[in-house]
Amino acid sequence: MPSTLRITLIKSAIGYSERHKRTVKAMGLHRMHQTVEQPDTPAVRGMIAKVAFMVKVEKSDSPIVN
Repeated sequence: MPSTLRITLIKSAIGYSERHKRTVKAMGLHRMHQTVEQPDTPAVRGMIAKVAFMVKVEKSDSPIVN
């Protein structure tokens, strides 16, 4: 099973480009200090790289259960 990443929005997307706002929303983040768990995949890593200044990322050992 792939490991997961715990992603927390630490900076507001207000004032940034629409592309950054859509990336944050695509990760499932809607409000400040909200945390979501996403699988550790290249696509998610790419989204994190685009908005790295807005998010905090931690590695989580718990697998995602559907």
